[in-house]
Amino acid sequence: MEIILKQSVKGLGDKDDRVVVKPGYARNYLIPQGYAILATPSNIKMMEEIQRQQARKREQLKRDAQNLAERLEGLSLEIKTKAGETGKIFGAVTVLQISAALREKGFEIDRRQIDIADDIKMLGSYHAVLNLHKEVKPKVSIEVVAE
Repeated sequence: MEIILKQSVKGLGDKDDRVVVKPGYARNYLIPQGYAILATPSNIKMMEEIQRQQARKREQLKRDAQNLAERLEGLSLEIKTKAGETGKIFGAVTVLQISAALREKGFEIDRRQIDIADDIKMLGSYHAVLNLHKEVKPKVSIEVVAE
């Protein structure tokens, strides 16, 4: 029996794959659990259309991320914080502060999209990676200065 998987099933296939399984496995487990639908001509056509629409949306999201990455190219953020005489700051610079600095520059980047390699606990220059898309990850330089 041929079915279309609605979600990934370990040992069987990934989402939207067309696979052939034994009829009992499909009727008694996969279809009632909502993991699959029958591969009828109308369901096949519907899944192909959904895949085309999703591909268009993914391409649009990637283009938007690339445009934003081009605008972020060469951007340098300055974060002011309290520091001791040796250059050690009180606390640490967090992704929340980096997100706020980006917001001040006019970029709405969620804090969960920002990766910093190591803790920022000293004055100096650092880099942060912005995960805008799985293929688009621009770097932003951060300058931590004393108040």
